[in-house]
Amino acid sequence: MADLTVSRPTPPAQNAAPPSQPAASRAQRSRRDRRRQGVTAALTGWGFVAPATVIILGLSIFPALWAFVLSFQSWDGFSQATWVGGQNYADLMSDADFGNAVLNTVGFTLLFVPASVLLGLFLAVALNRRIRWMGFYRTAIFVPFVASAASTGILSTYLFSPQFGLVNNVLRVLGLPQQGWLDDPHQAMIVIAIMSLWGAAAFTTVIYLAALQDVPADLIEAARIDGANRWQTFWRIVWPQLAPVTVFVTIWQTIEAIQLFDLVYTTTKGGPLGSTETIVYFLYDKAFHALQFGYGSAAAYVLFAVTLLTTIGVVLYSRRRGSEAI
Repeated sequence: MADLTVSRPTPPAQNAAPPSQPAASRAQRSRRDRRRQGVTAALTGWGFVAPATVIILGLSIFPALWAFVLSFQSWDGFSQATWVGGQNYADLMSDADFGNAVLNTVGFTLLFVPASVLLGLFLAVALNRRIRWMGFYRTAIFVPFVASAASTGILSTYLFSPQFGLVNNVLRVLGLPQQGWLDDPHQAMIVIAIMSLWGAAAFTTVIYLAALQDVPADLIEAARIDGANRWQTFWRIVWPQLAPVTVFVTIWQTIEAIQLFDLVYTTTKGGPLGSTETIVYFLYDKAFHALQFGYGSAAAYVLFAVTLLTTIGVVLYSRRRGSEAI
C-alpha cells in the first residue's frame, strides 16, 4: 500500500542567529587594527632608537651648527663673543700659516691617496687565491688598520728617530748616510705618509678583496679559453669590474688624507718648521692653543667645503665615465 504520510514543513526557529556582519564593516575594522599595530610598532621602535638619536644629534648636529655660528664671531672662550661677520674667512685667505697648512695637506694627499689605492689593489690581488695560511695572511694585513694612532705614532718615532731609530741603525750597518727623517723638513711629511699608508692600505685591501671575489668566475674562464694571459685578463675583465670600488676607496682615502691630524699630533706636532702642519692641526692649534675659537671654526668650515666639493667632483667625474660607486 502506498505511504500516505504527508511531510510537514519545519517551523522557523524561534531564536535564529542574526545576519553576519557586512563585509565593508569587517574590512574597516581590519584596517583600524592594522593601523593600531603599525603605530604600536613605530612607537616601540622609536623607543629603542630615541636615546641613540638624541646622543647623535647632541654630539654632531648641534656642535656643527654652533661652530658655524661661531665662525662669524670672535671668541676666546671666556669673554663675550663679538660678531665679526665674514672677517674670519677673509683673514684665512691672507694667512700665510693657513696657506702653508693647505699646501702640506695637498702634498700629503697626492702622496697618500694613489699609493694607498695601488698598494691595496696589489695586496688584494695577491691575497685573492687559495694557498695555505691564507686566513692568517689576511688577518695580518688588516691588523695595522685597527691599531690606534698613538701606537702608530710611537712606532714611527722609534723607527725614524735620527738618533736611535731602527731605520738609521740599518743604514749605519749598511754604510749608507743617515737621514733626518722626522727632524728634516723635507722628509717629515714623507715619513708620515709612509706610516699612514701602513694602516690605510689594509682598508683598501679588504675592500678590493671583497670586490675581487664578486667578479664572475665564468668571465675569467672565458677570457682564458680565448687565450688571454693573466695581465690581459686582469686589465680587460677584472679591472672594469673594480671601477666602482676604486671610486669609493679614492673618495674615502681623499677624505682621510684631508682630515689628517692624529699621526701629526703624536709625532711632529706640526714641525719641523711647520712642514707637517695640516689644515686640521692648524684649526686645532688656533682653537685650543691660541684660543681663537671663531677663527678655528672658520678654518673647520673651509675644510668641510673643500671635502664636500672634492667628493662631489669625484662622483660627478665617475658618473660621466660610467663607473660611479653610488
